[in-house]
Amino acid sequence: MRLRIIAIGTRMPGWVVDGFAEYARRMPPELRVELVELPLGPRGKGQAVEKAIAHEGEAMLKAVAPGDGVVALDVPGRPWSTAQLAQQLRRWQESGRPYNVLIGGPDGLAPSCLARAEQSWSLSPLTLPHPLVRIILMEQLYRAHTINAGHPYHK
Repeated sequence: MRLRIIAIGTRMPGWVVDGFAEYARRMPPELRVELVELPLGPRGKGQAVEKAIAHEGEAMLKAVAPGDGVVALDVPGRPWSTAQLAQQLRRWQESGRPYNVLIGGPDGLAPSCLARAEQSWSLSPLTLPHPLVRIILMEQLYRAHTINAGHPYHK
């Protein structure tokens, strides 16, 4: 299965790159995780934030192939326990489809991304820094994989 994380924001600090890479390296070949980084939409004095969000959304949706599954990370989304994530991951793998997890920019995901998503998932009701979300997401995906594989990491 191919799992892509499509995230707004480039030039992450080294600790983010290293943390993400550590968990991505641990994933088995049959569950490849690819990170696609897209630049922030234009923001600045006199620029409408909605326009930047829409620009980001267009770029994200262009990165998603037709027929791919899409999961939006969104604070008001549905919270999943780690066990529930493991079940979701198993379903995604059994579907035979590639899946994409969308991480929006500092102002969230575009309405077009939320509309395209089959599932809306909330990592936490807390507002988390976007760089940290990448590491939390990868660790939880790895943990879900270990549960499904019967590996003792989760214990």
